[in-house]
Amino acid sequence: MANLKYWVWLTTREYVWPGAVRSIVDYFGSPERAFYGTERDFEQVEGLNERMLKALLDKGTARADDILGECDRLGIRLMTCQDAEYPERLNQLPDKPMLLYIQGKRFDFDEEAAIGVVGARECTAYGRSAASRIGLELARGGALVVSGMAQGVDSMALQGALKGGGRAVSVLANGLDVFYPASSRSIQEDIAVAGMLISEYPPGTTVNGRNFPVRNRIISGLSLGVLAVECKRSSGTMLTINHAQEQDRDVFAVPGSIFSELSTGTNWLIRQGAHPVTCGEDILVEYRDRFPAKLAGKRPLSPGEREERVGGMAPIPPEQPVSQESLEEKAPPKPRISREEQTKLFTDDQLTVLLALRTGSRSADELVEETQIPVRRVQTALTMLQIQGTVSEGPGRRFVCQVELAD
Repeated sequence: MANLKYWVWLTTREYVWPGAVRSIVDYFGSPERAFYGTERDFEQVEGLNERMLKALLDKGTARADDILGECDRLGIRLMTCQDAEYPERLNQLPDKPMLLYIQGKRFDFDEEAAIGVVGARECTAYGRSAASRIGLELARGGALVVSGMAQGVDSMALQGALKGGGRAVSVLANGLDVFYPASSRSIQEDIAVAGMLISEYPPGTTVNGRNFPVRNRIISGLSLGVLAVECKRSSGTMLTINHAQEQDRDVFAVPGSIFSELSTGTNWLIRQGAHPVTCGEDILVEYRDRFPAKLAGKRPLSPGEREERVGGMAPIPPEQPVSQESLEEKAPPKPRISREEQTKLFTDDQLTVLLALRTGSRSADELVEETQIPVRRVQTALTMLQIQGTVSEGPGRRFVCQVELAD
């Protein structure tokens, strides 16, 4: 924790941007040594101006202590560029983020077929449907969907990924405890449970327009390729695509109407050589040989399933009502999940809910009372478990565990 205090101190110096932070760490070897550096020491670091020097000579750590306290309170963990788990994909970037704030599950990005999905905020109905459908198909196919949190394409892609299995990562341009736009609160909370939230800004950091272009390099940096769903020739989406090209990432684009201004960017990208995409499989096929364990053997959605799954987060109800007794009598033997697999497949909330269901069916209210987990988190866990097929809903909105958990 003491070491992290110096990382937070250094990365929150006013006017000291990530590139300068990297130069400082390269010169001193660690933020702690930089903290004890003198004016003469800092003068040896290339690229520092007078405003940066003044900020670096302020040795106060009160703000760093407050930030670490907030991270502890909010369940936010910190990852530095010197940590073993820091993604090599980011480590290769000349302007890599030196410190990341993370909430949610853990992903080894270097072992993931991560795909960035970006596009216009004010997208059309076509763009919303395309983003949701492709996000769902990518996640269901084993890929990790990476996006921002803007309304429009970003949020629709993330919602689709949650419906497809919860494999979603959102990179924010503000603190993880800040909801922007306000309408994103529910999906941001869901991703904090079922996926991962990332930011290089500490808790409490409000929205600043200049942070978005800086943030975009992380979306593309974590990804193997970036998909543009709808965008104009000049847009924030194109800035992310530029990052992707500079980072030698693959570029994909959804073709659009020649009469829509919001398709001018994507159609232009295709003319420039971007891979045209009409479904998630168009992307998955590019990486299946490289990630056979992640992507092989995934069944694509049928048109009927896709329509129902994209339509809403609620699980698809059975065609005919069945009694609880018939569900338990006719069900085939439940698959057994080892303790090692449990930690990989489920979040803490999901596992707690499954353990509560081992002794019999429960309603959502009963699960809240028994597990002492807040209502929204129980509902999120149940939704994700139903999508995974590990929990089913029977008559009277009572939930049944469909797997056997090893002790």
